[in-house]
Amino acid sequence: MFEQGEKKMSDHLDLVIITGMSGAGKTVAIQSFEDLGYFCIDNMPPNLIPKFWELIKESGKITKIALVVDLRSRSFFEEIQAMLVEIENTAFINTRVLFLDASDSELVSRYKETRRTHPLAMDGLITEGIRKERAVLEELKADASIVIDTTELSPRQLREKINEEFRSSTDTGFRIEMVSFGYKYGLPIDADIVMDVRFLPNPHYIAELRPLTGLEEPVYDYVMGFSSTENFYQQFLSLLQSILPGYVEEGKSNLLVAIGCTGGQHRSVALTQRIGEALAQDYKVNITHRDKAKRKETVNRS
Repeated sequence: MFEQGEKKMSDHLDLVIITGMSGAGKTVAIQSFEDLGYFCIDNMPPNLIPKFWELIKESGKITKIALVVDLRSRSFFEEIQAMLVEIENTAFINTRVLFLDASDSELVSRYKETRRTHPLAMDGLITEGIRKERAVLEELKADASIVIDTTELSPRQLREKINEEFRSSTDTGFRIEMVSFGYKYGLPIDADIVMDVRFLPNPHYIAELRPLTGLEEPVYDYVMGFSSTENFYQQFLSLLQSILPGYVEEGKSNLLVAIGCTGGQHRSVALTQRIGEALAQDYKVNITHRDKAKRKETVNRS
């Protein structure tokens, strides 16, 4: 399945197999791994993993993978055991099995609350389905790298425990999305923090700057050349730097900061770029300029 002589996808690959009792929190777990930057697949039948692995090798870019494999796959037990043995013989893959468990009474309560049917409760008795599942998973639980009992855990507490176990020393699991936009095109509906910079001098009224964007030096220098811009930059950056640790401590996985001007082409673009680059010294930052090309598209269509 994993011939080392073929094209190598990476010098090191982290693979997490997420499994455990149905209803014990695998959905919350896979969401947590997504926030940690893992490539995630839910409900992966073991017999499809060889084909999936070929696709991963062809990409050559993925270094962290989390797979949820559970009893929704009918031939689950024998196939996952064979898969794990083969993976363990592949030197550059670091494999861990996360097993999620909960007490029988808590699992029954969760099933009754959601009104779902247990995958092994063919006769409709949840307790019988749980009993069968425990018997099938007993050996796998004994061999798991990490076992988390979610009986007394809230979804947030489960996320925190997963972060503690799987977050790398250099990865806070927190990401900042910096977005520039134009008010004439509407606010980003998913923004957490919105800042209006329409009070700054507008390059739109200077003919030679109008067709350019805030990413180009003449516009950038013009916008940053005013004391009002510098004062705003220093104060807003200081505000963000003072509150971001609180978001990290609270367990928020990402924060979207939107900066807007009239058309989203000049002032907001320049400031979003500068602030994003400053924050990138301490955090993972993705910078997007949502509307910077819209005016050019409108001109071209006309």
